Amino acid sequence: MKTAYELAMERLAKSAPTVKLTDEQKKKLAELDSFYTARIAERELGLQAEITQAEARGDFESAEKYTTQLAAERRNLQAELQEKKEKIRQG
Repeated sequence: MKTAYELAMERLAKSAPTVKLTDEQKKKLAELDSFYTARIAERELGLQAEITQAEARGDFESAEKYTTQLAAERRNLQAELQEKKEKIRQG
């Protein structure tokens, strides 16, 4: 007798079969991950310095603005990464 999990996985496999990636696709995905991780880190370092300077000056409004900007840029870069990954997965 199959468990509910096994039955659910079978139904999922029928409706959305798993896609096998080639070695080249895996390599491109890894390169994208590395590239976007570096870009996100670069933006975090730059904006974190701005946040620290603004807080040191007592300008908490600017610090909040930079924090919001950092979150938005991080979301945008993550979305861009996911789009590019999906294009690679599609072939």
